[in-house]
Amino acid sequence: MEAIAEELADLAIQRLRESIDVGGDELPVDERRLTRARRAVEKAAYLLEEPDDNQ
Repeated sequence: MEAIAEELADLAIQRLRESIDVGGDELPVDERRLTRARRAVEKAAYLLEEPDDNQ
């Protein structure tokens, strides 16, 4: 899951760079979605690493 989060972060940075290169002055919408997806994956990875309280 960490590799997926890293890939999403890389894609978000790429979108930001592309936006800057074409003179954009606002965050690209897909960068925001990629960032939200990365955070969700990181949260899921964290939750899966926690010990199960039911055992």
